[in-house]
Amino acid sequence: MTKLLIVEDDKNIQKLLKAYLETDYDLVQVEDGEAALSFLKDKQQVDIMITDVMMPNMDGFALVKALRKEGFKFPVMMLTAKDTIQDKTVAFSNGADDYMVKPIDYQELKLRLVALLRRAGNEHPNQLIIQDIVIDRKNYTVQRGKEVIDLSKKEFDLLYKLLSTPNQIFTKEQLLDAVWGEESFSTEDTVKTHISKLRKLCRNFEDVFKIITVRGLGYKGEVSEEK
Repeated sequence: MTKLLIVEDDKNIQKLLKAYLETDYDLVQVEDGEAALSFLKDKQQVDIMITDVMMPNMDGFALVKALRKEGFKFPVMMLTAKDTIQDKTVAFSNGADDYMVKPIDYQELKLRLVALLRRAGNEHPNQLIIQDIVIDRKNYTVQRGKEVIDLSKKEFDLLYKLLSTPNQIFTKEQLLDAVWGEESFSTEDTVKTHISKLRKLCRNFEDVFKIITVRGLGYKGEVSEEK
């Protein structure tokens, strides 16, 4: 699944971006340029980035310049209230690939992101394919041949989160925030219940992937080597 890094310090815009984009992308959100640079230098991989300009610690212009200097080549979309030609000149000169002035049209943003990915040779698929298993984000299904498992949205999002980055350990709190949202009244027991149900629903696929409990830490998705 295409991983999108969002660098934005405004909580309301963070929520709007998540609402519009979470069905199509694996989202990672940080609040300033320094956090984004630290995340990427920690060998975390992303396919595309959206960044604000005016942020604490390191602004978007400096962030893009630093990323290009470090050799990161993924497409960068800048979203900002700064609308002068001088600002746009700095953005593109520093290495931005596209630039939108706030307030933005979110449907247009989605179209521009797809275009950026297409030019980069990485247009977003709506499916995660693991060997002969197709995990379909549009229909919330897991399919192998004629066997199709229908999942609820939360079950699907949880499974997708774990399998999009195999072997990465997520705490229950991280999964709760990612799938149910930071303001949800659900508890960590909710995660445990959904994990248990997913294991039962996907038991016929355990030769390809499993959900592993990492004692004292949380859970991870594990994918077997293709035979």
